[in-house]
Amino acid sequence: MPATPEPVLDLRGVSVIRSGTPIVDGVDWRVEAGERWVVVGPNGAGKSTILSVASTRLWPSRGSVAVLGEEVGRTDARLLRRRIGDAGAALAERFHPDLTAADVVVSAATAALAPWWDTYTDADRDRARELLHLLGVAPLAERTFGTLSTGERQRVLLARTLMPDPDLLLLDEPAAGLDLGAREDLVERLEGLAARPRPTAIVLVTHHLEEVPRGFDRALLLARGRVAAFGGTEDVLDDGPLSAAYGLPLRVTRRDGRYTARRRG
Repeated sequence: MPATPEPVLDLRGVSVIRSGTPIVDGVDWRVEAGERWVVVGPNGAGKSTILSVASTRLWPSRGSVAVLGEEVGRTDARLLRRRIGDAGAALAERFHPDLTAADVVVSAATAALAPWWDTYTDADRDRARELLHLLGVAPLAERTFGTLSTGERQRVLLARTLMPDPDLLLLDEPAAGLDLGAREDLVERLEGLAARPRPTAIVLVTHHLEEVPRGFDRALLLARGRVAAFGGTEDVLDDGPLSAAYGLPLRVTRRDGRYTARRRG
């Protein structure tokens, strides 16, 4: 009998405690190869904290974390991070505004924030431009990062996360601050990415159901630092689980594979 593949991400009894208060409390969560997950929940539910734990950048107070078959704490986390694409709206602030979009992307090949101290091959630069094309921003390759709109920056940063061909992609509110047009364009790009064989697994944190792309068919709902529900997206992103998590009566509608939520009554 063939061996069962290791999960891409395996959290067991994970808690993160600060000043005696649990931010995340006893979370069990398993992400398998080929899965595309969305993580939702109220403010303060622990969504970004869970993503930080999954990225190996935050050590849990209790519990165990295995990423890509390696138990965190028993392996070199720096090597694991080379196989993890990790991006959110806050990442944009870390880049010098005079860098070109192509430089922002290619520097991810060496996990750097600028290309000045490393050497990149023609193949590296070709891949960076291919990824900019994939995200619909190829014409911006030589534009400086500081002159790009918020939506353009987000697409450049998503291209950057794909540069090292990660096994696990973690996206923390990538549509934050985008206007309607930029949001819809980004969601469409994420739908295309979800349909590709790599990254092996994708996890998207969002505050808004409208930002959940088609193809993300697994959902984790957090409330007060605990798992409120998990499973198929259609089951989790439903009136009952969301109303209980948010503490108000909600009606969820699904049309053409996209979700919206409104208060009932």
